[in-house]
Amino acid sequence: MTAIESAPAKINLCLHVTGRRADGYHLLDSLVVFTEVGDTLSARPLAGLSLSITGPESAGLSAGVDNLVLRAARLMDAQDVALTLDKHLPRAAGIGGGSSDAAATLRLIARLTGRRLPDAASVLRLGADVPVCLSPRPMRMRGIGEHLDPLPPMPPFAMVLVNPRIEIPTPQVFQALTRRDKPPLPDTSDPWPDAVALFDWLRAQRNDLQAPACAAAPVIADVLAALQTMPGCALARMSGSGATCFGLFEAISGAQAAARTLQAAHPGWWVTPTRAIPV
Repeated sequence: MTAIESAPAKINLCLHVTGRRADGYHLLDSLVVFTEVGDTLSARPLAGLSLSITGPESAGLSAGVDNLVLRAARLMDAQDVALTLDKHLPRAAGIGGGSSDAAATLRLIARLTGRRLPDAASVLRLGADVPVCLSPRPMRMRGIGEHLDPLPPMPPFAMVLVNPRIEIPTPQVFQALTRRDKPPLPDTSDPWPDAVALFDWLRAQRNDLQAPACAAAPVIADVLAALQTMPGCALARMSGSGATCFGLFEAISGAQAAARTLQAAHPGWWVTPTRAIPV
């Protein structure tokens, strides 16, 4: 019998850098959503603990002991299970692929064994994005990723995700920040009545990592410019520390049309239309 768990992409719709701890970790304030597109994790009984990686984005990924999926499985004391990761999200892309895979592993092993999920501190040690990925729904994420507040139900909307097939080391982007104490997000307790209201609110926010990432990799600015020219694109922004960018659309049809245009013009880019998971 094979059990399956989805690992959706994590999108930082906005990301404010609000401070820096004495140990060097940056403090963030971010609005996070998850998408219908993502990786898939499956498990079946087999002696020992193993991991296989398949899928269109599996090239170059190691299934060695340090893989985050296996680290999460060991944290759950998983035994006699063969895991398969079907990889569809680019690696090191700013959309939480590895963290979402680890969170999906925790959920899957808990469901198979009936064991409780690890405590919050243990989950955080797997990675700063793993806690928010553990319950993939709209969240406000603060601190280094440990302070999570569920958001009101989000209105339905779509997006195009675009990655120009480059990897930018996250420390390099943070080191290039000229200011690390910018204002946090405004109040997020009131629901947005529709996508237009959400997009209007987001326009007043920012991703403080976008400018240093563009300086390190100017192609990111090219991606943003291309997204902004797409009919119906309400907002183009980078997710996380990059290099994946997103364009927001009210309807999936607009996102699909934009994806076709962008893929034809830039066949080397990773381009996919998707919907945000509202709850």
